[in-house]
Amino acid sequence: MKTDLTDTTASKINKALVLGRRAIGTPAVGMVLTLVIVTDEENAYDALKAAGDAAHEHPSRTLVVIKRVSRSPRDRTRSRLDAEVRLGADAGTGETIVLRLYGDVVDHAQSVVLPLLLPDAPVVVWWPVNAPLDPAKDPLGALAQRRVTDTYACEEPIRELAARADAYAPGDTDLSWTRITPWRSMLAAALDQVDCRVQAVEVEGEEQNPSCELLAMWLADRLSVPVQRSASEGPGLTAVRMETDGGPVVLDRADGSLANLSIHGQPARAVALKRRETAELIAEELRRLDPDDTYASALRYGVDRLNAPAKGGADGPGGAVAPSVGAAAKAPAKDAAQEKAPVRKAAAK
Repeated sequence: MKTDLTDTTASKINKALVLGRRAIGTPAVGMVLTLVIVTDEENAYDALKAAGDAAHEHPSRTLVVIKRVSRSPRDRTRSRLDAEVRLGADAGTGETIVLRLYGDVVDHAQSVVLPLLLPDAPVVVWWPVNAPLDPAKDPLGALAQRRVTDTYACEEPIRELAARADAYAPGDTDLSWTRITPWRSMLAAALDQVDCRVQAVEVEGEEQNPSCELLAMWLADRLSVPVQRSASEGPGLTAVRMETDGGPVVLDRADGSLANLSIHGQPARAVALKRRETAELIAEELRRLDPDDTYASALRYGVDRLNAPAKGGADGPGGAVAPSVGAAAKAPAKDAAQEKAPVRKAAAK
C-alpha cells in the first residue's frame, strides 16, 4: 500500500501511517528500531533496496531523507515536505517513509524526522554517500545511538579515514570496517591453530581501498608488529601474509569469492570468503547497537603509521618482542567473534 502526500507535515504522515495500518489489517507496531537513511535522489533506490532486504532480519521503520536542491533563489525560500508512505507488501516486513525536503526545511531535517521516530526504540542513521565530517554532531546523527558511514563512497577514502579518527564518537561505524569482519574472523581462527609469535604482516589489496587500510591498522594495533601495505589489482582485499617464528600463515583471495588458507606444516585449504552485498553489511551493523571499541582503536592507529620501519631492532616496534598467539592474537579472535554479538532490541509498543 502506497500513500503519496504533497506539501505535508509530520502529523499528517503519522495519521497516514495509522490509517494505512488499519486498512491492511495490522494496527499493531512490531518493529524493533528506526533506520534513518540520509541520501540523494541518485542513490536512494539502492539504499532503500538494501534496507528493505536487511529488514527481513531487523523489522524497522525506515525513514529515507532526500534533500532536494532548489534551482532558483525564490524556490530556496519556500519550504515544502513531500512524503511517500509505504506499508504492507510495498514495505516488506516494516514501514517505509520517503521524505523529500525542499527549501529552508532542508537545513532542519531533524525537526521532520523526530516526530516520526518509533517511541522507545533505538535509532540508527546511515549515510550511503556524502556523510558529514562529524556524524555525532550532525543534527540527524545526534538523534541516533548508531551512526553508519561508508568511506569507500568518498572521493579520497584514505584522507576520510583520518577525518573519521579525529571526529570519532562512541556509536560511529563504517561499512568499510564491516566488510572485513570475515577476514578478521578467519585470521584470528588461523592464529589460534598454531603456537607461534607473529613477527611481521603484509596486507595486499586495491590501492585507496579503506577496508584494506582498516584491516592493516587492526593487525598492527592488535599484534604490535610492523604491517606493510601493498597494492594489487583487486578486487578488494586479495591477501594477508603473516611471518611467524613457526613459518608463514597466508590467506589469499584472488577472485573475490574463494580464498586459500595456508599454514606452515598443515595442508592448504579452501575457505569461502566472498564479497558481500550492502544489505548484508547493514544487517550485520544492525545486530549491535553498542559502541565498537575495536573499530575505534584500529581507526585511531592511523594510516600514516603503516609501512613505517620498526624501531629498536628486528624484534618489533620499540625493541619489544612480537606478542604470542596467547597474548595478542587470541584477543582479535575474541573481538571478531563477540563484537558483532546481537544486542537485544525491545519492540516498540
